[in-house]
Amino acid sequence: MKKSITLIAIITIVSLSLSAQGFQPPTEGKAVVYFARISSYGGGASFEYFLQDKYIGVFKGKNYMRYECNPGEQLFWASTENKEFLTANLKVGGTYIVIVDVIMGFWKAHVGLTPITDTDTELFMRAVDLINSEGPVITPISKIDKMNKKLDKFIDEELEHYYNESKNVRNFKHISEDFAIPADLLK
Repeated sequence: MKKSITLIAIITIVSLSLSAQGFQPPTEGKAVVYFARISSYGGGASFEYFLQDKYIGVFKGKNYMRYECNPGEQLFWASTENKEFLTANLKVGGTYIVIVDVIMGFWKAHVGLTPITDTDTELFMRAVDLINSEGPVITPISKIDKMNKKLDKFIDEELEHYYNESKNVRNFKHISEDFAIPADLLK
């Protein structure tokens, strides 16, 4: 009985810390990326997010998602009517912010991904205010697992298109190691 109460307490503390508002540093040996939609424009449009060949989450409206991953070379992308890719070279312990842009599309809103490269901007301040004012959207692991199975063929096709065509034609944005934001600026 004592062990189960301890286990429940640990799970509760971990769950609360993962969903806490404000910036949370990455666990040791990792990097963290915050995807922030700072505008209410196109609030009903939801965008799905991916890291390489894995579905990592979904959210809509003025909100944000925190994603912790391995440092080094990464390929993030988002999907709606269009597909937007973002290459990254993340450093260990780095915290990064990506602004999720909502762009008018033909049938649905399009998505854009813009990394914060300058902390002396209104975009940066708006993202910090949003992240410090509420907890992140957390996509349940069960949904992530379900979507990875459901979208398996779609993911393969989109990555093949990216590597064989889009990558060579479009100039996608990039997160470099030096875009990591110092902790004292995240308050």
